[in-house]
Amino acid sequence: MNQKSNHSIYSTIHKELESTTNLFFPKFIFSIISVLFLGSLSLLVIHFNGFKDYYFENIFRINGFSFLIWTTVTFFSSIVSKYAINYLQGFKYQNRFMILCLVFTLSVMMLVIANHIVVLLLSWLLMGLLMSQLIGIDKDWKAAKAALRYTRKYFITGFCFLTIGVLNLAFYSNEYYLEEIVALIPTFPKYILIISAVSIILAAVVQSAMYPFHKWLLSAMTAPTPASALMHAGFVNGAGILLTLFAPLFFKSNLLTTLFIIGGFTAVIAQFTKLIQVNVKQKLACSTIAQMGFMIMQCGLGFFNAAVAHLILHGFYKAYLFMSSGEEVQKSNPKDLKQLKIKPLQAILVLLFGLMGALLFVTWTGKGLALNSGLFLTLVVAITVGQITYNIVKEKSFSVFQKMVFPAILFILGIGLYSITYVGVTHLLEDMPMVDVPTRISWPQIIFGLLFLIGFFIMKLGVYKKLPWLYVKLLNLSQPYRKTI
Repeated sequence: MNQKSNHSIYSTIHKELESTTNLFFPKFIFSIISVLFLGSLSLLVIHFNGFKDYYFENIFRINGFSFLIWTTVTFFSSIVSKYAINYLQGFKYQNRFMILCLVFTLSVMMLVIANHIVVLLLSWLLMGLLMSQLIGIDKDWKAAKAALRYTRKYFITGFCFLTIGVLNLAFYSNEYYLEEIVALIPTFPKYILIISAVSIILAAVVQSAMYPFHKWLLSAMTAPTPASALMHAGFVNGAGILLTLFAPLFFKSNLLTTLFIIGGFTAVIAQFTKLIQVNVKQKLACSTIAQMGFMIMQCGLGFFNAAVAHLILHGFYKAYLFMSSGEEVQKSNPKDLKQLKIKPLQAILVLLFGLMGALLFVTWTGKGLALNSGLFLTLVVAITVGQITYNIVKEKSFSVFQKMVFPAILFILGIGLYSITYVGVTHLLEDMPMVDVPTRISWPQIIFGLLFLIGFFIMKLGVYKKLPWLYVKLLNLSQPYRKTI
């Protein structure tokens, strides 16, 4: 009995030592990323109110925007890598995942400081290749290998579009530094501007999974949850970074309305497809596509600073949802849902709080005070606050007092957080050209804005449920690549 007992003790000690050894490398990578985050955050705080641009052989340029994105991406990476230490414990490719996570983080950091176009293009390509490797990290799973190859095709396609757009500007101007190219944009002929703008827009919409390039994101569910969190919180947001770097190009080429329409159309369709999903991760994928559509809408309205603020807040929100997605998995039986109809008094409350939220948004951010594109953002805020209020007032478990108080608390906190982020981002981007230039309201914007509203109410009122052809169309549209299932 003593020998068996000693053997059991030795076996337990051996397993604990083996577990500690196996976790040493993941913890080491996490420590590196954490140091990068703390360093970026410290530099951001130190230079927040008096930043001076730094250049390294003119190949790299570090400014307030650089520190902002560095802090954001290293924060997400540190959270994801910490989560992965335990989540992927025992997984054959855990160390490989941690290395890819670190190198991906470094590639994003390099992208935002790249001043030479070769570094910019290589960073963009590296981000895509690394993300495809994270998606197909499980080399023993056939579906994962198919997802790797499928998504890699999209990312290489996006890289080709970006290369065409950037090299077109560089060869015409004979300049190969991003800052100089952007400064010369007003002097380029119209056809050069349009070719480059269209190419760069295509690169952005591919990475952000805009329609019709959305299937790569729906097919990336083979990725482990930490990789999905990093992808949805960081990678797809790269389009906002890219569009911000080339903001003057879209003004001079008169393609802002194109961005607005692409983003708005995607946001509406993705919200519809989200409603018919039964898989948690597919729901989150559709949600991400919709949020990226809204981000590109903001770029199309001339608010690139608002798009950057949006991508940061979306990153926090989506990383949390993915890492807590397991809590949403539960066994349930099909049942008929009761149709909840909003009462007239509740409708008045929804309208009242929506208007109050819009007024608070205008007061705190200054957007929506004039007859320009800022009105669209104010309208979206009013709709969002109204939707939150609707979800609260129809909840039977809440008292009348709670239904009156909860919406006000939520929209004050939400709009307050957004306002702080927006003002801070705007301050850090003040040395970047044309990132906060509201545009005059155009007829295409008005028409598409009305279509956006109609689509939103069709969705909220459940009208699509009475149209079988629409349901089938949306279901087919939201299917992943067959070999990745």
